[in-house]
Amino acid sequence: MERVQAVGAVELLAAAQAQLSARRLSAAEELYSRLIARGAGPGADHHLATALNDRGHIKYLRVEFAAAMEDYTAAIECQPGFEVPYYNRGLVLYRLGCFDEAMKDFRKVLELNPQFEDAALSLKQAILDKEEKQKRGY
Repeated sequence: MERVQAVGAVELLAAAQAQLSARRLSAAEELYSRLIARGAGPGADHHLATALNDRGHIKYLRVEFAAAMEDYTAAIECQPGFEVPYYNRGLVLYRLGCFDEAMKDFRKVLELNPQFEDAALSLKQAILDKEEKQKRGY
């Protein structure tokens, strides 16, 4: 029975990702939400974390930053070694001007994956923007 549920999760995740790739955001979000509602089963933490991260990305695209950060944080809690949701949450924090929190997430990404070039670039930019903000006095 567990094998059937795991295969179903893989297929559901693949279907959701196909919808996201085709920019059918509502359909993708519905499929991700179905997978998330199932929860994690044995060996399914990565599928759940991926679904949460990808659904967060849809919310990010809709400029629903608080909801996106909730999904990214849930993905991190589900699989703390998955660097992508840290990066994505860092991007939201950066866009909101929360440079210290963004830098913390970017540093965590680089701790988990030192080769993650976009995280290194984003960290450098967050540092520069924080310094500029301080120079201007706000």
